[in-house]
Amino acid sequence: MSATSLPRIAVVGASSLIGAAVIEELRARKMRYAELHALDDQRSLGAPASNEEAKLSVGDVAAFDFSRSDLVFFCGRTALSERYAQAAAAHAWVIDGSAAFRMNPEVPLVAADVNPQVLESIGSSGLIALPGSASVALATALKPLHSLAGLVRAEVATYHAVSGSGRVAMDELAGETVAMLSGKKARGVAFGRQIAFNVIPLVDSLEADGASREERRLWEETSRLLDLPALTINATAVRVPVFFGHSLAVHASFERPVDLVQALDVLQRGSGLRLIDPESSAEFPTPATLAVEPDQVYVGRVRADMTRDRGLNFWVVADNVRKCAAHNAVSVCQILVNRCQ
Repeated sequence: MSATSLPRIAVVGASSLIGAAVIEELRARKMRYAELHALDDQRSLGAPASNEEAKLSVGDVAAFDFSRSDLVFFCGRTALSERYAQAAAAHAWVIDGSAAFRMNPEVPLVAADVNPQVLESIGSSGLIALPGSASVALATALKPLHSLAGLVRAEVATYHAVSGSGRVAMDELAGETVAMLSGKKARGVAFGRQIAFNVIPLVDSLEADGASREERRLWEETSRLLDLPALTINATAVRVPVFFGHSLAVHASFERPVDLVQALDVLQRGSGLRLIDPESSAEFPTPATLAVEPDQVYVGRVRADMTRDRGLNFWVVADNVRKCAAHNAVSVCQILVNRCQ
């Protein structure tokens, strides 16, 4: 892409929740581009690519020539990224939101509000991995606190919305809710058991040591984002019957004593963050209220850890599809495009 040209953009997985959100985010920011291609596998051909404009229909990714693009978002299943992303990266910047390349040390892992400096090493093309939504929310909240007091460890319980597993899971929650309120049984297909009126202490699959893949990702991705290889994160990832908005209960330990007033101040000034003051009318963030705002990670219930001298407890909420996935992806895109202009 030259300094005088507009980018040619492709969105792979355009019919997914995140793909549609990326397209809507591009339009909301009024980003200028020469072309916009919505792509997916054959199961989604011809479907509208977003809620905003049905005219943009989904084309076949298998038939697309990636040399026609300058920037490609991968927003669908990991299998699509594994099959096409590296080939696309030979011609374009590839911003991959799947789990395919996140743990590859040769692929930059980027959250725009946390470590945008990593993008400085990217040339005119190449592969960029995006973290999972819970990792984005956690790292965004922890970064200013680490700068203040030196982060050592975090104990985290996550409350994952069903939209993290896509449209089918959302449809199942809605259908199960209606069924159970009508005196019928829940189907329990998407998560192996009912999700309506239930809490499931498992996100993704279990590994041999008993940890889930999501719990391991939360630790590894957050330590990479913060460039803290010695950081330890003890996580329990839980699925809850919420449509949008991941929540996290965080108990963080630091090298140095933490003054609560200073902690509130750095959180208030943190990039991509909004601190909810306990004296405000909002009181604290919840998925059904503030998490629907797409551009912020919300932090509330900030308090000193009464059991440790150098600890803080707090609550984090963020829209997993829009803020942590689509907004992050388009923010990375804008950093790359602005660098060329």
